[in-house]
Amino acid sequence: MGLKLLLSILIPIWVLSSPLFSAPLDVSVDPPVSDPVLPKEKEPVFKNSSDLITPPPVVEVKVVHSKDLNKKILIALVVASTLLGGILLLLSCFLIRRLKILKKCNARDAAKGMSLSTSLDKFSSLKSGGKKGCPIAAIEYQSLVSATKDFDEGNVIGEDGFGRVYKARFSENIHSAVKKVYAGVQEAETGFEIEVELLGKIQHQNIVSLLGYCIHGKARFLVYEMLENGSLESHLHERNRESTLNWHLRMKVALDVARGLEHLHEVCDPPLIHRNLKSSNILLDSKFNAKLSDFGLAISGGKPNTNNHKFSGTLGYLAPEYLLDGKLTDKSDVYAFGVVLLELLLGRRPVERLADAQCQSIVTWATPHLMDRSKLPNIVDQAIRNTMDLKHLYQVAAIAVLCVQPEPSYRPLITDVLHSFVPLVPLELGGSLRTIDSAP
Repeated sequence: MGLKLLLSILIPIWVLSSPLFSAPLDVSVDPPVSDPVLPKEKEPVFKNSSDLITPPPVVEVKVVHSKDLNKKILIALVVASTLLGGILLLLSCFLIRRLKILKKCNARDAAKGMSLSTSLDKFSSLKSGGKKGCPIAAIEYQSLVSATKDFDEGNVIGEDGFGRVYKARFSENIHSAVKKVYAGVQEAETGFEIEVELLGKIQHQNIVSLLGYCIHGKARFLVYEMLENGSLESHLHERNRESTLNWHLRMKVALDVARGLEHLHEVCDPPLIHRNLKSSNILLDSKFNAKLSDFGLAISGGKPNTNNHKFSGTLGYLAPEYLLDGKLTDKSDVYAFGVVLLELLLGRRPVERLADAQCQSIVTWATPHLMDRSKLPNIVDQAIRNTMDLKHLYQVAAIAVLCVQPEPSYRPLITDVLHSFVPLVPLELGGSLRTIDSAP
């Protein structure tokens, strides 16, 4: 029994370990020669197995094809980028050339100016009250030629150191004053540029409006609103002409000038010094509203000026500190205002020639008389003598004396002068004085 059990265990072990069962699993050994059938059946199987283990050539072909494809894509991207860059460059060149052409056209149109109809529209909008800082219109030269009848001498209405002023008629309802700036005079050309710059920013009822300008070759033109009653100088000093300015109108003129100066000194930023205030630069409209004109010498007055500008102005209106030391401040305008006030009171010119070929200033002559109340009524302009309240006359004389003080610090601010004149001007003329006999 024990022997049978031992045999039953050993026989399976021997069978499983015999070469018959182990030979097919040994792939590294050649099949036995004594069994010709097994090699024929197993040879195809082992060849296919070895073929699967070795990488097939098809995989090698696929790898090479992928590299070529990447190379072609890269080349295509480079070519496309180059073409796109070339197109963008061409577009940029085209746009730059187009902008240059447009710029030249705009410059040519600006030099040529506006047509007459456009100019008239511009004038109408400005006369009705345009926006502050409205740009000045460029006017066509031929429009100026037609409006002034080719700058006929019969249309000359004024002249100063910078140019000649002509009456211009653009239409039945639009009349203007055209100033032809002297060509080749550096100060006149500089004044032209200053006026265009400043008056394009300033809009005030007591400052003349610049309606347009024209540049034609070397010639320069300024087109102003027409002020029918001309300059204050012509009303006060023109020979063989009876003055139409009564006492109240003269006080109105003084108040309007003070308002214009206050706007320059207190409202403009930076403050401006007119520097050329005089009776010939104070213009009157049809209702005798006074307006400041001729801003060609105006400068910024934010800080006191000492010799930074060329000495200029009109003798008789220049403050002593400017004549002696070249110092220029807003008090210089106050001094000039005082001289204009003396012209309104006395009807005399700022500087008068004496018999011995010497000159005498109105300030030097009038100051002693202004302080003497007994003499003052006798030196007043004959056109207004004995037509005013003496109390008002003394007040105006006192203001004039303060304005022409030699020391700038003793002169009042133009704002204080303005407030002093309001009670002296009738209500209907822009002041606060209530009187029956106040109309022009």
